[in-house]
Amino acid sequence: MKFVVTEGLARWQLATGDSFLEGLAHHMGPGVLWVFLPYLYLWAFFAGSAQISACGVALHAIFPIFDDATHGKIFFGVLSSLVGLGLVLRGGYRLFEKIMRVCISIMFVTVVMTAVALWPGTGEVLRGLFVPNLAELSGESLTWTVALIGGVGGTLTILCYGYWMREAGRTGSEDLWICRVDLGVGYTMTALFGVAMVIVGSNVQIEGAGATLLVDLAEALEGPIGPVGKWMFLIGAWGTVFSSLLGVWQAVPYLFADCWELARGSRVTRQIDTVDTEGTPYRSHLVLLAIVPMIGLFAGFQQVQKIYTVSGAMFFPFIALALLLLNGRSAWIGKAFKNRPLTAVVLLGVVAFFSRIAVRTVWGV
Repeated sequence: MKFVVTEGLARWQLATGDSFLEGLAHHMGPGVLWVFLPYLYLWAFFAGSAQISACGVALHAIFPIFDDATHGKIFFGVLSSLVGLGLVLRGGYRLFEKIMRVCISIMFVTVVMTAVALWPGTGEVLRGLFVPNLAELSGESLTWTVALIGGVGGTLTILCYGYWMREAGRTGSEDLWICRVDLGVGYTMTALFGVAMVIVGSNVQIEGAGATLLVDLAEALEGPIGPVGKWMFLIGAWGTVFSSLLGVWQAVPYLFADCWELARGSRVTRQIDTVDTEGTPYRSHLVLLAIVPMIGLFAGFQQVQKIYTVSGAMFFPFIALALLLLNGRSAWIGKAFKNRPLTAVVLLGVVAFFSRIAVRTVWGV
């Protein structure tokens, strides 16, 4: 689902020169963005709180210098947020790109190796992948399934892919093939990583929760995979959450800056120009994103993660609906880039999937 949606965003931008938000403003009016902007602020608060909290928990597990895990989460969470803020302000997109490569490599290799060490059997893994027990998908398990969809591979942050394309110099329709390769490789790795995390979580029994969760998980892993495996997993977990924080800090201010200017009507389209990362709209929202969500450190770790991932996942059908409209008209995107029938079916499937979950969650049917 995420590959098809993100490919649609890239296809729209490369064919028209407009970002997704610019397309909405141009064809539906800036009023749409005034509706989107409050949601963006709310989501950014929960997303920022979740990233800061997760980094705090990961670093406390590696450096348990505080007797109280909550104090460790707060201290290391604040430190991680400020370090991420400094890196984005100082190095911009190029430094961000280099650091992300290192963090994601560490994340992927260590977590997949941990899953291989805990391998429950090929048959069991294949059954879990292809024969899900939908009868048990209700209540709390349904909510956490939606949260998993939101937490692995991005939700609202996929809108930022277009700004990264501009930073990388991908501005013409001839770049679509490399974007498809790029997204295919990225989401394949994301899928493998997600499966690996489920294997780890389902094969290690722990009693901890909240700020002590990762510490207890690492201690439980020490038995089956040894001290070296335990520390590899912790380092990989840190790479996971810090790369996520850095990605949000660098990318989401693009959305704020673009949405703010478009909603105010100061311009209708930017064409192929990148967002001014030295400008006040980008930098002010970056600072707010890094500072204000620190309030979430004083809330429950588990609850913050759930709210962030579920709120992001539930925005997905609206992106799919917009792409059905924007990419469905030859007059807007061009005949060569219009949605193919199979793509339209998958986008409709995204809408149907999340609509069904909403109905089941709210009315229980």
